[in-house]
Amino acid sequence: MTSPTAILGERLLGALTGALELCTVELGRRLGLYTALRDGPRTPAGLATAAGIDERYAREWLEQQAAAGFLNLGDDGFALAPGVAEVLLDEDGPAYAGAAGEFALGIALLTPRVVEAFRTGAGVPYTEYGHVRHGIAGFNRPMFTHLLGGEWLPAVPGIDRRLRDLPGARVLDLGCGMGHSSVAMARAYPAITVHGVDLDEHSISEARRVAAEAGVADRVGFSTGDAVAAAGAYDLVTVFEALHDMGDPVGVLRNARELLAPGGSVFIADERVADEFTAPAGEVERLQYAFSVLHCLPATRAEDPVLANGTILRTPTLLGWAREAGFTTPEVLGIENEFWRFYRLR
Repeated sequence: MTSPTAILGERLLGALTGALELCTVELGRRLGLYTALRDGPRTPAGLATAAGIDERYAREWLEQQAAAGFLNLGDDGFALAPGVAEVLLDEDGPAYAGAAGEFALGIALLTPRVVEAFRTGAGVPYTEYGHVRHGIAGFNRPMFTHLLGGEWLPAVPGIDRRLRDLPGARVLDLGCGMGHSSVAMARAYPAITVHGVDLDEHSISEARRVAAEAGVADRVGFSTGDAVAAAGAYDLVTVFEALHDMGDPVGVLRNARELLAPGGSVFIADERVADEFTAPAGEVERLQYAFSVLHCLPATRAEDPVLANGTILRTPTLLGWAREAGFTTPEVLGIENEFWRFYRLR
């Protein structure tokens, strides 16, 4: 029988292997190595020439990637293993997970700041989590592209009909990040206009670029600002995986309620975690807790918040915030997703 000590040691060794391999994946993404391999096998010399890198480093990376199972070695050199292009290169594809390496890198770079925050009780501003910002956008982008307008909003007929049938329906996307959610809604509903709001200036700048490249900048606009102070009148207010990061979530929901046109709704997606704390937790909740310790809680603490919830936003907590904000019948929606749970407030 394997001892608990041995099991834990093996678990940590496996985690170390995974973390280091994520960093090598990020090397491949940033240097364009996977892209260079997409057209066919490469020798170390061929990859070095195609990607503009040193040949000795090219050989070591190719061998490591093959050892890890990302590449296959054949008579013509190293080639992408089946599925690698879909997972690491196709950023809009439903299988894309290439942002995982950027997540890991961003968290690791800021860990010394988090150590100090634990000692002082201060926070680490979101603006300093540059790689994490891009990791979040990269991870969520495929879901927005393939599911937001195709499954999630159509699953709520009242919202779907309003966006399709009401000429000039207006949507406010709070905590919009780099704008992929705003753009996905505009593409799905050609008659609506969308306004995205986020505190992070870099994200808003990137969101404007994303909207322009998608050809919807005439109907999708963005501004830097606090969700609690957003203004206007809207048929739908959305908050995608952002409410748990907001320093005054009840204030944000109260403001959202005041911004709704008659018959409008608030549509929220946030973490799918258990309704009560349990330990040990499932794999997804373990991931969310790690993000909470290393990113979400420190970033919220940096805002001088009313409260700092962290990543773990349980259903009873969110529904309680909604009722405190004045929503009398908040509901949990039956939309299936491995990572998020969905709510409608009205």
